[in-house]
Amino acid sequence: MGVRRIVCDLESKAPAELAAFYRDLLGLETAMDMGWIVTLASAETSTPVQLSMASHGGSGAPVPHLSVEVDDLDDAFSRARSMKADIAYGPVAEPWGVQRFFVRDPDGRLLNILSHSDQEDA
Repeated sequence: MGVRRIVCDLESKAPAELAAFYRDLLGLETAMDMGWIVTLASAETSTPVQLSMASHGGSGAPVPHLSVEVDDLDDAFSRARSMKADIAYGPVAEPWGVQRFFVRDPDGRLLNILSHSDQEDA
């Protein structure tokens, strides 16, 4: 058996508004919109499937609801700031080799937006 994808389902009273936040912040595209559920996807087909369990978020940070690896952290941070999103942590270079910031979505979920430090040089 192989896992093809893991989809995180976020409960929201305003799915379209929440989807707009994620589209604007991460550049995702609408894959399905049935009104009561909106599914976003990346045009990138080689996205790895991962599921993490953690007792803390590292560097004294809380455990985020989602971790999203991006290829341009500066762009993601700039988008978050231009959206006036709630930046809860960072940006910071962590000792384990990632650069990241935490941002809250409109429903208050904590997102860990990250890029691997070696990726920044690529």
